Amino acid sequence: MFKNLWNEKDKNSYVKKINNTLFRYDLGTRVYSSRIIGKIPDLVMHGGGNTSCKTIQEDIFGNKIDVLCIKGSGWDLDTIEAPGLPAVRLDPLLKLRNLNSLSDEDMVNLQRANLMLSTSPNPSVETLLHAFLPHKFVDHTHATPFLVLANLKNYKEITEEVFGNKFCIVPYIMPGFKLSKKAIEIYEKNKDIEAMLLVNHGYFTWGDTAKSSYEKVIEHSNKLDAFLSKNKKVYKAKSIKKNNFNYQDFISIFRKNILKHTDDASYSPIFDLRNDNFTLDFMERKDLLQLSKKGVSSPDHVIRIKKEPIILNFSDNNFEAELSNKIIAYKNNYIKYFKANSLKQKGSYVMLDPTPNIAWVKGVGLIGIGSNKRNSVIAGDIGLQNIKVMSKCVDLGGYYPINDNNHFQMEYWSLEQAKLKLSKPKSLNGKIVMVTGAGGTIGREISKKFSEEGANLFLIDINEKSLMETSAQIKNESYSLVADITKQRDLKNVMKHCLNYFGGVDILISNAGIAIEKPFIDLDEKLLRKSFEINFFAHYNLSQLVSKVLMDQNSGGDIIFNVTKQAVNPGMNFGSYGLPKASLFFLVKQLALELGKFNIKVNGINADKIKSGLLNDKLIKARSKSRGVSEEKYMKGNLLKKEVLAEDVAKGFLSLVKSKKTTAHVFTIDGGNIESSLR
Repeated sequence: MFKNLWNEKDKNSYVKKINNTLFRYDLGTRVYSSRIIGKIPDLVMHGGGNTSCKTIQEDIFGNKIDVLCIKGSGWDLDTIEAPGLPAVRLDPLLKLRNLNSLSDEDMVNLQRANLMLSTSPNPSVETLLHAFLPHKFVDHTHATPFLVLANLKNYKEITEEVFGNKFCIVPYIMPGFKLSKKAIEIYEKNKDIEAMLLVNHGYFTWGDTAKSSYEKVIEHSNKLDAFLSKNKKVYKAKSIKKNNFNYQDFISIFRKNILKHTDDASYSPIFDLRNDNFTLDFMERKDLLQLSKKGVSSPDHVIRIKKEPIILNFSDNNFEAELSNKIIAYKNNYIKYFKANSLKQKGSYVMLDPTPNIAWVKGVGLIGIGSNKRNSVIAGDIGLQNIKVMSKCVDLGGYYPINDNNHFQMEYWSLEQAKLKLSKPKSLNGKIVMVTGAGGTIGREISKKFSEEGANLFLIDINEKSLMETSAQIKNESYSLVADITKQRDLKNVMKHCLNYFGGVDILISNAGIAIEKPFIDLDEKLLRKSFEINFFAHYNLSQLVSKVLMDQNSGGDIIFNVTKQAVNPGMNFGSYGLPKASLFFLVKQLALELGKFNIKVNGINADKIKSGLLNDKLIKARSKSRGVSEEKYMKGNLLKKEVLAEDVAKGFLSLVKSKKTTAHVFTIDGGNIESSLR
């Protein structure tokens, strides 16, 4: 059941927000209704669907121009803002209907040439259909019930039974000019209809207001969903078989084999697991192999998840060899699919990475695979919607999506490919970075700096409030876990959560620590042991666990410790801090020696006098007093006479990751201190 989310108070807040800018009332209601459509995943998936409104906008000369405001590429309906609905001059779009043919490139060029704001994103590939329909507000969704209907053999009979003569039906045609022409021709045969079913594609409806159009989306989807639920048979597997291996062990080996067989050296896969009862049940179907060959339920999905998933079922004890063989077989089948279909098309194509984007794993679930966490979540969401559609279609008589050739045309369509190339991947895109002490000043700056480079972050701190403050400043997908890394139970939990959420780890930033000031003569063993637990053993134990995962993945990686200057140049009354840090300094060298053959780099940062949770105002006052200098002079007590900031340390960690041939190195960041220099 799809809930009607329309709320006049919320709508008015969007109208007020838009009305204070160059945009009009119409656009405010359009933004609002788009967002509440996007809030329901079973109505529209990531980046899919599109909405529009026809309104009037003034140009710089004060002329009133009829425009179509339509969703732009790169925007999701659930988060869309006014700039995501670029205004296009309507009259030039309407004139295109008089043409007999129009290339995709010419269509895009004309649309961009008629944008009211040249910096706007490309209007949707469905722009012409929105323009040709005479209604003020138009909604296009990929609602799960309509995808079920659109992929049934008897879609005409069901449409008539559920909606009578209120719908028209458009046969499958690739999105663009040809589809727009055909759809409007069919629409004009009966202009009193309420909506349009696009076979193997989705659904359109419209209205004089954003509210009336939105309410049709909800009404039609609920009506169809009720019919399908009433008439479908409920499939239940006889039993759900659980594999007898640990998921964390499996996912590391899976990642290793994806990396081994990918043709893209920069690709670093991240996973997203779906293992609810329905999904686990689906994996036990006897017709699983046949369904895997059928294809996607909407052409928009093929660029995200490819035509087919990989099926994994480990029937023997040597599941790694079986896994490798199945990935090789999948890759070879994709190459055959590419060669066979590219020969049928005009033009030249460069094959995409032939490794899978979806895995169906018996006893484990559905796994979305992407170049970063966001993309793996998108793949997981779409993959889950597809198996829901498949299951319902089979129960209602069979699943009949587009054929191989149509899949290929969509997957290698230049306009669809453009959606995946809106921005150049950053240097750490897809890299999973674990940061301890992430809630502290230095940890927060490290997290922000690595996030800016595209990394997906696994953030750890013992202080929940500080950790959440860091998490709020991270732009990319991240996972935060409150943990005491001096405890073995928490350390194992850290690895479990990281592998479950991301599917692996690439970089460990071992940063957590505490600073205790105490004269050596007064230093009791209990306090020293406490310092060793957090300042050495926590680093030692976590790096051991991470090293095992890095070796299982066989993909190299980085381990970087926050060693600090105390390991080299001890400070007065700071033995409880310096002793474990000196041990950590040695650990850098030892691990680098042993892990180098696995292409795992191990380095350290030797920083000094960084204002943070460790070196707070109280400690700065005490340390400057012990040195007999002012607090300012203490903080700038280096050769450059400059205070070193947490941001400088974060840049140091990043530079060590980017230094591909640097290991067993401790990088000094202290503004210049001869006493603590290493060479």
